[in-house]
Amino acid sequence: MSEQTFRLLLKSTYEESEKVPDFVTDIQERSNIDDDTTGTLMLLLSEAVTNAIVHGNKLNPSKTVDVEVRINQKQIVSTVKDQGEGFEPEEADNPLDEENILKASGRGIFLMKQMSEHVEYDENGTKLRFILKR
Repeated sequence: MSEQTFRLLLKSTYEESEKVPDFVTDIQERSNIDDDTTGTLMLLLSEAVTNAIVHGNKLNPSKTVDVEVRINQKQIVSTVKDQGEGFEPEEADNPLDEENILKASGRGIFLMKQMSEHVEYDENGTKLRFILKR
């Protein structure tokens, strides 16, 4: 199998984030990834897109979130880029700390680090990339 590339461009609204499940389902159907990997991809892309829309672009519908998923025989490389001011991922609260454990949000970065092979941000903090093994 040669590398396949899938792209999705979203406006920064909650409604646009609802396109992620159909996007991932289409990827699964066209690239034959297993259900477990699809579930992980669905969760992590949903978290990354929500973070980009809410925290990166501040729900500004004139700003976009660009999602790219590249798949080859060994791995799935997902990139989510927003048009925000960026952030320092090291400064994100630890969701396992006692004062954060009951918060309704704040687990996205933690989940990405726990469930993927590799997570990285560009130097500006506006582009996230995570890798899943096939």
